Amino acid sequence: MRIRFVHAADLHLDSPFTGLRAAAPEHVANGLYSATFDAYENIINLCISEEVDALLVAGDVYDGADRSLRAQLKFVEGLNKLDTQGIRSFVCHGNHDPLDGWQARLDYPQSCRRFGTEWEAVPVFENPNRAVIHGISYPKREFTENLARRLGRVDPGPFSIGLLHANVSNDPNHAAYAPCSLEDLATSGIDYWALGHVHTRQVLSEREPTVVYPGNPQGRHPNETGARGVNLVEVDDGGNVHSTFHPMATVRWETLQVDIAPFETEQELLDALHEGMQGLLDSTDGRSAVVRVTLTGRGELNRTLRRPNAIDDLVEEINGEWAERSPFVWCERIEDASASPFDREARLKGSDFVAEVLRTADRAKTDPELLARIGAGLSDLYQHHRFRRYLSMFAPNEEELAALVDEAEAMAVDLLAEDDDR
Repeated sequence: MRIRFVHAADLHLDSPFTGLRAAAPEHVANGLYSATFDAYENIINLCISEEVDALLVAGDVYDGADRSLRAQLKFVEGLNKLDTQGIRSFVCHGNHDPLDGWQARLDYPQSCRRFGTEWEAVPVFENPNRAVIHGISYPKREFTENLARRLGRVDPGPFSIGLLHANVSNDPNHAAYAPCSLEDLATSGIDYWALGHVHTRQVLSEREPTVVYPGNPQGRHPNETGARGVNLVEVDDGGNVHSTFHPMATVRWETLQVDIAPFETEQELLDALHEGMQGLLDSTDGRSAVVRVTLTGRGELNRTLRRPNAIDDLVEEINGEWAERSPFVWCERIEDASASPFDREARLKGSDFVAEVLRTADRAKTDPELLARIGAGLSDLYQHHRFRRYLSMFAPNEEELAALVDEAEAMAVDLLAEDDDR
């Protein structure tokens, strides 16, 4: 075996979860408070149990440049545990933990290499021809230089690993820190790019080179759902890469959608919510979950959901059953996207204002000229001189414009239905 290592990134140790912890029950708040540290401890334990050669951390060890002392102490404690087992560690720093941030004067183990502001090549073993890690860190948070191009071409002899925090292919969902292209990474001669910055697990290239984002090991908000963890990588003597994902998070973020249409009573809706909570608990492999519920569809129960405090009462009822368990399932929020009953086909045949709204929506989706006029109207927003640098890339295409028409129809119909109910 050439090398075995764990590729981690974006630990965000001591991520505050401030608003959530304030709203959550005490044991849920405690679980969130320790979640990033527990995930990191799981990573350390995985390294030890799998007897890997090294742990690689591709940036954003901490949640901010003014990193807490607690986070730094816990991080060094984990590296020392690895050191006692003969496992090396390699760390680069990104936009959340740049080198100019506050750093406690702590003794890192000699087996740990923290990369500086210039590319360094460090052999992993005494035999330098076996494997080499090339790494670099951000000197400051706002860093937009293409660091991959600065590396140049590496020595083709040893198996080479690039440790970098970067936005590859200018992913619009992430800030453009150290942006580069897949071509930049490929021309470097690196065999395995161990990347950080993108929090969703992605394999950008399977081989020649292998390019991987492992994602963050602990989700931090409702958009970071599902299993979160690290990659365990094995490279055989022929240089072939074999990688497996290992979940590390102790608390998962999940979403649940419940269609109210089939239900006639509040009890049926409540039973469906409990069933959904049980399903989530069964799917998390013994981990706790923070859940955001969305109620969808059209049905008579929409009138109940519009009553004062009805949604809050549902949240309280659900959490009274599930948030007190261990592992817990805590309903962070219920969002009501449901609507009152509506027979579209029947209303289309009418002669009232609702029918005209529906017919106009249908024309808009089938008439290219009308759809283009809608797009032109939106261009004032997407091309506004103050916002276009952020929004221009999201300007809707024809399919997305049609979807916007559907949403506008639904909103209009709901408002008109409320008038009918009065």
